[in-house]
Amino acid sequence: MKIKQTKNTQSQTYLDAVKIRNSVFVKEQGVPFALEIDENESYCIHFVLYNSLDIAVATLRLLPQNNEQLILQRMAVLKEYRELGYAKLLIQEALKFTANNGYRTITLHAQLPARDFYKKIGFEEFGQVFKEAGIKHISMRKEL
Repeated sequence: MKIKQTKNTQSQTYLDAVKIRNSVFVKEQGVPFALEIDENESYCIHFVLYNSLDIAVATLRLLPQNNEQLILQRMAVLKEYRELGYAKLLIQEALKFTANNGYRTITLHAQLPARDFYKKIGFEEFGQVFKEAGIKHISMRKEL
């Protein structure tokens, strides 16, 4: 298993991330492609986890907000690879990147079924439930 990261939207790593996101968010959850790929792509750090067969199975992106805060977005694991711990490994790598680069807070918008997963990693809820792309979410944060 390995995790790659990139800011280059022309790289294979980025294209692997988009492929996973398209499969999970667009095809599986019905999010319009126009919402999935947005104006922030080139500002983000895209992470992709490859399994032992070098298959891209999970992704997320970090969007810097300022010198102290990042937003974790587009966390996705291909359906056939869920419940294998890949999401946790990927988030741990993103948290390590966050701390190593001087950021103090990481926030995210968790789909409601995933909120307990994020709580186990140390994220805390704040605010009210809201809809994003027609899916109920809750804001969460973790201070480093």
